[in-house]
Amino acid sequence: MDQVLAGIPRVTNANVLVGFDTADDAGVFQLTAELALVQTVDFFTPIVDDPYTYGAIAAANALSDVYAMGGRPLTALSILAWPAAGEIEDLQLILKGGADKIHQSGCVILGGHSVADDEIKFGYAVTGTIHPKRIFANAGARPGDALVLTKRLGTGVIATALKRGIAGAAHVQTSIDSMLTLNRAACEAMLAFDVHGCTDVTGFGLIGHAREMALGSRVTIEIDSASVPLLPGALEYARQGALSGGLKNNREFASGAVEIVGHPAAELENLLYDPQTSGGLLISLPEADAAQLVQKLEGTQRIGRVLPAGAKAIRVQ
Repeated sequence: MDQVLAGIPRVTNANVLVGFDTADDAGVFQLTAELALVQTVDFFTPIVDDPYTYGAIAAANALSDVYAMGGRPLTALSILAWPAAGEIEDLQLILKGGADKIHQSGCVILGGHSVADDEIKFGYAVTGTIHPKRIFANAGARPGDALVLTKRLGTGVIATALKRGIAGAAHVQTSIDSMLTLNRAACEAMLAFDVHGCTDVTGFGLIGHAREMALGSRVTIEIDSASVPLLPGALEYARQGALSGGLKNNREFASGAVEIVGHPAAELENLLYDPQTSGGLLISLPEADAAQLVQKLEGTQRIGRVLPAGAKAIRVQ
């Protein structure tokens, strides 16, 4: 996709505060001196069997991009691909799960678009508001900052283990609970601090999204692998080889930007590439603010720091 986007002509517009140049989570368009729109879109195939839960997770995942920018979601448009012979009851549950989660955020659904497709896909385009001078883009990380992560990793590995029939029910439920948790509280908490950069950790995995932050900010990001919080069972399933195709693609794409220092376990290193659904926020902010944020927001963990640009964008120890 980087190669494709490189060939797309850029249109200069002074009101575009964040476009697709730095692979940010959402675009930002300024309306007035104190108001801008933040817009994003996300959809995917079912990640769980229960249709209601799938719809709710898809909504939480789409909303996350607005929260990662520091915005407040206002409206949503649904995006649906549904097989002509699909069960109407299942479709109703997907839409209800999505609607309930969207409304939980304070956002409203204005409509949407659907197409007939043999492969189910569902998600939302979300529009929110943000102050033009309080945008948490991924390109703002500064040397000396600490990095914190607001959710545990492992949803991709656990979903793969579930498909293979080796995932424990308790581990699956904990993963689902994490995916259903909105990043709203994390967004509201970080607004109280001097945040320099932020992104949510989703399909490209922790290293993939950290790479985008590092390249956009022209810094090196150091990740302390032993400090990265993991969902229960994720390490064991990774050890058993429950690695998705997305994880392998992430590793193939991003590993060239990574310097490994020391000897992290292979399964732990793999989890750093694990594609997440409705993952947490990766936040770059001063050390003192990071310590306060970790105390304020349950489940948040300091996982590394920002260094001046080195030979590689990512340093894992």
